[in-house]
Amino acid sequence: MGFLLTLCLVLLFTKLAGHFCNRVGIPSVIGELLVGILIGPALLGWIKPDDFMHYFSEIGVIILMFIAGLESDLELLKKYWRPALAVALLGIVFPAAMGFGVGEMFQFSVQNSIFLGVLFSATSVSISVQVLKDLKKIDTEEGATILGAAVVDDIVVVLILGVMLSLMNRSAPGEGLPMWEVLLLKVFFFVVIFAASKWLVPWLLNLSKKLIAIEAVSAVSLVICLGFAYFAEMLDMGAIIGAFFAGVAIAQTDYRKAVDEKLETIGYTVFIPMFFVSIGLNMTFTGMSKHFLFILVLTVVAVLSKLLGGALGARATGFKGVSTLIIGSGMVSRGEMALIIAQVGLTSSFLSEEYYSSVIIVIIATTIIAPLLLKATIMKQEKQLNY
Repeated sequence: MGFLLTLCLVLLFTKLAGHFCNRVGIPSVIGELLVGILIGPALLGWIKPDDFMHYFSEIGVIILMFIAGLESDLELLKKYWRPALAVALLGIVFPAAMGFGVGEMFQFSVQNSIFLGVLFSATSVSISVQVLKDLKKIDTEEGATILGAAVVDDIVVVLILGVMLSLMNRSAPGEGLPMWEVLLLKVFFFVVIFAASKWLVPWLLNLSKKLIAIEAVSAVSLVICLGFAYFAEMLDMGAIIGAFFAGVAIAQTDYRKAVDEKLETIGYTVFIPMFFVSIGLNMTFTGMSKHFLFILVLTVVAVLSKLLGGALGARATGFKGVSTLIIGSGMVSRGEMALIIAQVGLTSSFLSEEYYSSVIIVIIATTIIAPLLLKATIMKQEKQLNY
């Protein structure tokens, strides 16, 4: 029954860490990661990676991606599609190219360099959103553009990751098939997902509403999430890809808010903390000193590439001056999206164990730097307006 003690320790320590992080203005996800490092093999050694942690963290990342899909506001994207698209695409191209360059500089394999670029193309604006809310900037053009760009960024990076997993890590059913058949399978996946999202998902949710059962809508939503995830995994796209698009599908229905509230409760109570702790469990500080230059270079590249990409995208669509820097700053945080991709990279051998801990440190650094940058640029704009 040792798994009960593991669960007790993880839940207790993650909630305490979340409390202290929120008190000092640090994202709570950082605290959950640090818990994994503290009670894991890197320091105290109370908990080790095992099947229990693995399965709970797998469910956690699926629910996390499902919630990310649920919170993708396509209506906002429609309203600010031009600046959002420009900011997102340049905010993907710059980090992808510069991340690949860092991989090549440190003599990664071509495959691992490409993955490093994809990893740092991701954006997580949950922290930036909190800063925008605190400073009452969420409803401004800059705030709406950041949120819209985040939706595009999530969708594009998830698509790139899915294709990359399929083409570079060929396993059943794609293994041994000609390239055209592999690509046909991917097209088939998106056709089925689109059709299911348009007709099957609304029908299932309407049906669940008529069931005389406790939390039937939430349960059926979870069935849809797991079903999409299994289908994606079956076609070698990765379970997180299916879970994300399940969330996007349900987000287009009238059940979005209710499902989001229930699934957040389920996810953030148990499974999602297990995922972030599991990332910390895989970290080690052995030989970290020899990677100092890599960490420093990658951190600078990670911050500047998103800042420049986002700012240039904003400038190309009519924003000027400090507004472009606000938008660029809002895209810098990699947060949970990059952590998810890093974990996928480790299990798929796209990211070597030697550099895994260093990459996690860089992700943490961007997640802390982003809100500081965003706050500074917003304060600069307000100072200019007051003159």
